Amino acid sequence: MKIAMWSGPRNLSTAMLYAFGNRADFAAWDEPFYAAYLAATEIDHPMRTEIIGAHETDPVAIAREISGPNPGGKAHWYMKHMPFHMVDGFPLDWAEECVNVHLIRHPARVVASYVAKRERPTLRDIGFQQQVELYERFPGPVLDSDDIRRDPERMLRRLCDRIGLSFDPVMLAWPAGPKPFDGAWAPHWYGAVHRSTGFAGAEGSLPRLEGEAADLADAALPFYGRMATEKMG
Repeated sequence: MKIAMWSGPRNLSTAMLYAFGNRADFAAWDEPFYAAYLAATEIDHPMRTEIIGAHETDPVAIAREISGPNPGGKAHWYMKHMPFHMVDGFPLDWAEECVNVHLIRHPARVVASYVAKRERPTLRDIGFQQQVELYERFPGPVLDSDDIRRDPERMLRRLCDRIGLSFDPVMLAWPAGPKPFDGAWAPHWYGAVHRSTGFAGAEGSLPRLEGEAADLADAALPFYGRMATEKMG
């Protein structure tokens, strides 16, 4: 099985990568198209030069690798993907071979977390619209990060059952620190998850945003609402 997990940034996506990557029967790949996205768009992201230097930038080569055998002879392969990485012209046929899963989080929480790491994000940077478009082409289970944090075992069991995979309790806890499958961007983005040994607990009330941050969350809200109507309860 190949799982393509689609989500925007700051969305529990790395914790989910660690959960599946902790299984002995899974290989894990962290944002395969990130470097290709940066090279194709010339967008300014933290650690841009290091990322491009460390990872494949040819989207056709990346798609070919995804369509090939699972690394290390593993039975399954979990891939963390960002919808906005899929620039026009990048191949997407490989996703037809995958079990596509969609991870969402309320935009107020996403924006509050994102602006702490990178200034003045745009709607494209947080990927809500692109995720709706990808969902319409590659539908699959939708999970809300809030639900996972409230009861990780229940939600992971439900997801595994939905996609025909046995649940493994090792998905609920992992060792602290960097992982061998982390992308080169981990030093900038993964501080909190590197300190973690499992899923964080339930979140409190929504953060209060002002100015451009509030406007951005408001712009993303209809796309989140569309996906939320499909989420697993």
